[in-house]
Amino acid sequence: MDRTLAFTLLVISTVMLAGCELVGDIFEAGVWVGVILVILIVGLVVWLFARGRT
Repeated sequence: MDRTLAFTLLVISTVMLAGCELVGDIFEAGVWVGVILVILIVGLVVWLFARGRT
């Protein structure tokens, strides 16, 4: 019984740690997508202002 409990806890903690790594990767990808979008929007606004002055 004690070995079964230890094995179960080992499996659960392994799955949970893998899940945390996956969530971290998703958030990291989300941050980069957000950074790229902000750069594109700022570039578009600058381009529109530069075009409007001419």
